[in-house]
Amino acid sequence: MKALIYTGPRSMTLGDAPDPVLGQNENLIAVEAVGICGSDMHAWLGHDDRRPAPLILGHEAAGRVLAGPWEGRRVTVNPLVTCADCPACLAGRENLCPDRQIISMPPREGAFAERVVMPTQNLVEVPQHVTAEKAALAEPLAVCLHAARLAQRSLKRDLGDATCLVQGGGAIGLGSALSLRALGARRITIAEPNLLRAPVLARAGFAVAAPDDLRGPFDVVVDAVGISATRRAASALVAPGGVISHIGLGDSIEGLDIRRMTLQEVTFMGTYTYTAEDFRDTAQGIYEGHFGDLDWAEERSLSEGAAAFTDIDAGRVAAPKIILRP
Repeated sequence: MKALIYTGPRSMTLGDAPDPVLGQNENLIAVEAVGICGSDMHAWLGHDDRRPAPLILGHEAAGRVLAGPWEGRRVTVNPLVTCADCPACLAGRENLCPDRQIISMPPREGAFAERVVMPTQNLVEVPQHVTAEKAALAEPLAVCLHAARLAQRSLKRDLGDATCLVQGGGAIGLGSALSLRALGARRITIAEPNLLRAPVLARAGFAVAAPDDLRGPFDVVVDAVGISATRRAASALVAPGGVISHIGLGDSIEGLDIRRMTLQEVTFMGTYTYTAEDFRDTAQGIYEGHFGDLDWAEERSLSEGAAAFTDIDAGRVAAPKIILRP
């Protein structure tokens, strides 16, 4: 099969790869749409030791089952494979499973390819009225819904009355704003330095501000970037008794004002991926239109994938998400 293969820092090659082999209770899926994630960018830059080259990246996928228990069905893929037996899985916190695997990390190849294999329990059926491109957004939006739900549970006031700040206007930032709105938030600002993205974010119905122009306080701050500067801003802008939801994995170097957060009783939480319930709920939310039109992704062919990584890195892409079509 053809696949877009990560071959080293800043290097992607479209070439031939072995066809995936079906295991017990697994499905062979013809990939019809797969998104480029920020974690794919980290790997491409050579910043993720968990993803050594050569490797097929990509984990935001949707397509049609060619063989296996769900043969013939259109599906979106939950890429997080867990054991189902540990205390975390039994408690419905599959994202914390100590034996979790995710496609695009060894030993599981990713979905920047014509085909991928996934267990049946990782699939959610897609209705005919939903395109594969929109269905592929279930994975990144599930990350966002999970973070928004955790923030909602920790906030000691109604989310509809809260002021919310989302740092970063990429897919996770925009998805976080859409998730907060779906949960009832009405006052949401997205901080985004890339001027190309501002019109896209504004069309989605959100106030957009340059990071240097922000004026707090904000009851909820979602850091979808995760670098020292955004953590520093988050701990300065969050309201007393507020919540910081930290999704971004930009770096792990300093930034938080721990003294202020302690004195103002600020809740800080790291959030990672999603539970199986989050993923199913997100997919259903897409099908029912709870996240809006989802018309902000740019589509390219898999053969244009290498150039897409370069364009994203150079800041030449206005769209919060690029979706590749194998």
